[in-house]
Amino acid sequence: MICWSEDGETRSARWHSESGTPPPQRVVIGDDRITADAAFRLASEGTALLWRGDFQNARQLLQAMARRIDRKPRKAAATAAPAEAFHLYRQSQSQRARTLGMLLLPFEEDYRVPLRRAPDVQQACSEAYGAADGEHGPFVASLRELLGLIGAHEWRKKGVAIPALGARIHPHYGVFAPIRGEYVGLVAAAPLPAGCTLAFDIGTGTGVLAAVLAQRSIARIVATDQDPRALACARENMARLELGARVDVVSADLFPPGRAPLIVCNPPWVPARASSPLERAVYDPDSRMLMGFIRGLAEHLEPDGEGWLVLSDFAEHLGLRSRAELLAAFDAAGLKLVGRIDAKPDHPRVADVTDPLHVARAAEVTSLWRLTTRR
Repeated sequence: MICWSEDGETRSARWHSESGTPPPQRVVIGDDRITADAAFRLASEGTALLWRGDFQNARQLLQAMARRIDRKPRKAAATAAPAEAFHLYRQSQSQRARTLGMLLLPFEEDYRVPLRRAPDVQQACSEAYGAADGEHGPFVASLRELLGLIGAHEWRKKGVAIPALGARIHPHYGVFAPIRGEYVGLVAAAPLPAGCTLAFDIGTGTGVLAAVLAQRSIARIVATDQDPRALACARENMARLELGARVDVVSADLFPPGRAPLIVCNPPWVPARASSPLERAVYDPDSRMLMGFIRGLAEHLEPDGEGWLVLSDFAEHLGLRSRAELLAAFDAAGLKLVGRIDAKPDHPRVADVTDPLHVARAAEVTSLWRLTTRR
């Protein structure tokens, strides 16, 4: 619960945070009269503002607070070692999220926001939180989280164009959108094992790679994930693409039962702790998923089958994992490399010289590692 004082009374409501952020300990009422400087000072000190003014003014205030954060000089990262620069960057992003997360909104139990000029966010909230059941009553959440829900709703509605499919993939809230096309292109172009009629897609997410494999005329694909949101998203995408009869989306910790001549995995690329559900597609603590795939691959491959590991070397440029460690993991798992296909990312951040991690991003290469078992 979150508590505050208003009109001489102590009030409370349920606290909701998809990222698991604990409720702020100090809450004051804010409205259209507060200045951006005052709001920023309170938020920086750990005091949250529960908004009672105009919704659009709250959005403008959040933008003004973000500008004040971005004007503050970052801790020097230019001369830091890559791993230290990465940790400084993550630290500053975490602090930024905490500060901006201090602007709070009230929600009714049916997901309406009882503020002037508030948009209808009931559908966006239902997609992220589940259908409103009326059992839990009103709640409080951050404006920043709500804007994320609205953005995710728009992505889900319009979808992401996938050139390799000639179609769109529609990501759900909390499921990583396939906006970086180079890894999809690698799976679309790599030579298939001879006579391949079955493939496993490990950690399918939106189902984009399973769809690409199906388009390549593989008769049956088993796509796995553990996240309920990802499973629902992949199933919806397969139905939309009329691939439901060929792609079986199942809940599994990495591998489904049995063996396949082709097993594909695009794990999170950076060995670090995720701080929100969406970051779990990018950050893999201690490379758990990566190493789990490598260690289990041999016992799930058919003879002469291939495992395709799609992995960026971004972590190597950050000093978080070495190429030697990756190759040693292949060897320890009884795997051998039969080929590798590389692609350079072309997303906008590659060319952004103001990015604290620009050197690593500019050097990054995404690879599809073709692995087989050693006989």
